[in-house]
Order: sequence, then C-alpha cells, then structure tokens
Amino acid sequence: MKAVWYERTGAAVDVLNYGDIATPSAGPGEVRVKLEVSGVNPADVGRRSGTYRAMEFQRVIPNSDGAGIIDQVGDGVAGLKAGQRVWLYNGQRNGRAFGTAAEYIALAAHLVTALPDDVSFAAGATLGIPGMTAWCCLFCDGAIAGQTVLVTGGAGAVGHYAVQLAKWSGARVIATVSSPAKAEQARLAGAALTIDYKTEDVIAKVMDFTGGKGVNRVVDVDFGGNIATTLKLMAVNSTIAVYATNGNRNPVVPMREMMERCIALRSLVLFALPPALLRAAQADISKWLAAGPRIHNIAGQYALPDTAQAHLAVEKGDKLGTVIVDCARV
Repeated sequence: MKAVWYERTGAAVDVLNYGDIATPSAGPGEVRVKLEVSGVNPADVGRRSGTYRAMEFQRVIPNSDGAGIIDQVGDGVAGLKAGQRVWLYNGQRNGRAFGTAAEYIALAAHLVTALPDDVSFAAGATLGIPGMTAWCCLFCDGAIAGQTVLVTGGAGAVGHYAVQLAKWSGARVIATVSSPAKAEQARLAGAALTIDYKTEDVIAKVMDFTGGKGVNRVVDVDFGGNIATTLKLMAVNSTIAVYATNGNRNPVVPMREMMERCIALRSLVLFALPPALLRAAQADISKWLAAGPRIHNIAGQYALPDTAQAHLAVEKGDKLGTVIVDCARV
C-alpha cells in the first residue's frame, strides 16, 4: 500500500517519507479499513516533531483519526462487517505505531464506529480525537442537562464539537473565542454567549450571564494559561475538564481555593480512559449524528503524498476545524 511514515522526529518536510509499505491484515479482534480520509490532530504533529514525547517505534505512520470502509474482519469481531462505512480514532498513539496516513489500517474493532450514510468520509475523519475528547470532557462526570458549560476555544476542533454536544444535551453553552469569525462559528454550533477573550472581560461577561453563580463545567483547551481567569468564574461544586495546557505546562494550582468551593479537576487523554467510558462516548456520538445535521469544520484538504503540508497547516495554529488528508489521492 501507499503510506507516509517517519523513522526519526523533526520537521515535517525533513522526516516524512512517502512510498510503498506492506499492507496490514486484520488479526483477531481487529478489522482492516480501506481509508478514504485521515484526520490530522495537534498531537499527531507533536509526536512527529518530537515535542510531544519520544518515539516508541523505529517506524511510525502518523495520524490518529480516519474514515473509510471495512474490507477485512478478523476472528472474534462482532457488530462490524466488510463493506461497512466507519470512522475511527487512536490509529497511532501510545503503544501503536501505524496510523491513518496510509491506504489501509488494521486496528482493534473497539476503536471503530459505524459512519452514517449521510455523513461524508471527510466529516467522519474529523470526529475521532476531537469528538471523543469533547464528549469525555462534557460527560465523564455525569449529565449536564440544565447546567451552564463554558467551552474555551469554542471554535477549535475539540471546542466546536463540545459546543454542539453540550447544546444537544440540554446545557446552556458559553464559548470563548479569539475573533469575530470564530464567534460566528461558535454561535452556529449552539453557543448562547460568545466572548472574545482578547477584547472582552471574560469574567464579567460570564458572571453576568449566570446571574453571579458561575459555570458548572469548563471544557478547557489551556488549563495553565487560563487558570487565573477560570477559577474566578467557577460555581460551587463545579468541574474543570482539561485536555490541553500548552500556555503553561506546569501551572501552580491553588488547591485550597479549589477545595473550599468543591471545584473538581478532571484531566484526561483518550488512550488512558476506561474502555466503558469510551464505548459510551462512541454510542452517544452515534445518537447525536443520527439526531440531525451537524457541523464538521474542515480547515484544509491535502493528498496523501502532501501529508507534510497538512502537518505544516496544523502547526501554523490558525486553522478553523480539522486538517484532513485524502488517502485515496495517491
């Protein structure tokens, strides 16, 4: 099969190779997916660059997410069949070398979910890490119906799904953004209030919107960078769910202040979460997809041989949505 891989970390144009590699076969408990589209996440770029963590394998096919058609089913797999349209996540992660920047991937069936016929492969490739992370941040500590949820970075890949899922689940949603264009995206996703954190007083706006009570849950794209603001707008018995902290990777946490207001801190990465929770996320996302049309933002689209350019587009940091790679364009 055609694939993209790296054997050392570094700049995308220096380390990413394109060519032929052995096509995998589905082992017991696995399915093989003929990939149509691969999704590129910041973690994929970080692993390839060497800024995320050291390489675990001598050769890595990058990218965690994707969508395509099952063409081979291994022994012991139930609920999935050849010819089925699917989306998948955690293709390349801790403990797995070969991701979705390829024509085929073989992986555990529990990482694969049916893709509705009315959802494109391109849209399906944006669901994986962003959608699963958004769901887990919102629901890993219980239902949110009737609560007020703040999504920081509400137009980002995770944030945009978090806004939509929270609205669908009956929460009032506030989204912080950094531009009028991103504010419009968050409003379209279902945010009742958008706040430009660069030009507006986030604390004042949130406290006015909540009648001085604060928010019940935060889905936070930058815990360390936001903590000084976030703690001032949390309600008593509230939760901060953290999936990134790049602004300050080693923040000082004022534990006594959090204790006195019973603020829970939930940190998460998908591969370490309990399997039952991840299954619940997949099932709920399927219900959400079936309940009506959804917004899937695609920030850029590249052919498989141009995967390095896709990684560069993510590294720029100004994308609106998910950068994808067409695995069929070889």
